[in-house]
Amino acid sequence: MSPLFRKEGDLPKRSLWQRIKDIALTDVTTVQRAGSIKGSLEQVEEILLESDFGVPVTLKLVDDVSRQAQRGSIKTEDEFKTALKLGIQTALETGNANPGLNVAAASPTVVLVIGVNGAGKTTFIGKLSTKLRNEGKRVLVGAADTFRAGAIDQLRVWAERTGADFVGGAAGSDPAATAYNAVDTGMTNGADVVIVDTAGRLHTSSDLMAELKKINRVIGKRYPGAPHETLLVLDGTIGQNAVNQAKTFSAAVPISGLVVTKLDGTARGGIVVSVHEALNIPVKFVGVGEKATDLLTFDARQFAQDVVGE
Repeated sequence: MSPLFRKEGDLPKRSLWQRIKDIALTDVTTVQRAGSIKGSLEQVEEILLESDFGVPVTLKLVDDVSRQAQRGSIKTEDEFKTALKLGIQTALETGNANPGLNVAAASPTVVLVIGVNGAGKTTFIGKLSTKLRNEGKRVLVGAADTFRAGAIDQLRVWAERTGADFVGGAAGSDPAATAYNAVDTGMTNGADVVIVDTAGRLHTSSDLMAELKKINRVIGKRYPGAPHETLLVLDGTIGQNAVNQAKTFSAAVPISGLVVTKLDGTARGGIVVSVHEALNIPVKFVGVGEKATDLLTFDARQFAQDVVGE
C-alpha cells in the first residue's frame, strides 16, 4: 500500500486493484477471452462507482479499457492494471491541472482558504504554513473565521508553531475586515505569502456564501488581483457530496485549486478524480495525516499508482 493512503503503523487497506482482482478478474484468462471481457468490465464499473469515481469518469475509464481490450492491447492482468492507472492519470492531467501554487508578480501572494465545517481547513493552513516556512518564505496567517469558538486561538497556535506572523479579529467581528487587515499587514510588513482562513460554512447557506463573496471582494480592493489562490478544502471521506460542495462554492467565488484532506482515512480516492473532472479545477494538495508535514503536493502519476495499488 502506498504511503499516500497509509501512515506508519496503519494496517494495509485493500487497494482498488485487489478488489478488481477479487471480484472481476478471478481468472487471469478473463481478459483474454472475448466473451468474458464485457462481464468483467461491468463488475469493474461497479467497483469504480463504489470508489467514488462518479459516473462520467467511470464510464470513460471503462470505455477506454474496453477499446484497448477489443484491439488486443490488453491480454494480461498487468496490462489491464497499467491501462487503468494510465486512464486515471490522464483524467487528472486533462484540462486545468497544474498543481503548482499561483504566485503573485509582487509579494505577497494571497491565499484564501474556504470549505465546509469539519473539512480540515485549520489543519491544512497549519501544514501549508509549515511547508512555506520550510521553503524560507515569510508567512502571515489571517484568522477571518471569527464565528467558531476557538478558531482564532487555533490558528494563532499554528502561527506560533511555524514561525508565521498572525492577524486575528475579535470573536464576532466582521470577517471581511479581518481579511482586509491581514492582507494590509502582509503588504506593509513584507510577507511573501498571506494565508486567510474563513469560517466553515454549509454549502447550502446563501447568507454565508454572500459573506464569502464579500471577503473575496474586500481582499481585491486592498490588493487588486488578489486573492491569487482560492483553495477549496474537501473532506476525502464524504464521497460524491464533495462534488456538490465544490460546485456550490465555485458558483460563489472563483476557485483556483482543490485540497483533499483525510485521504489516510479512506481507500475511496476516486473522489479526487471525480471533483477535478466535474469542475476542471486542479488538485493542488492532499492531506494524509495529522502531523505538520503530512501535506503532499499533488502528483497525478503517483496518485494513480497509489489508488490502483500494486
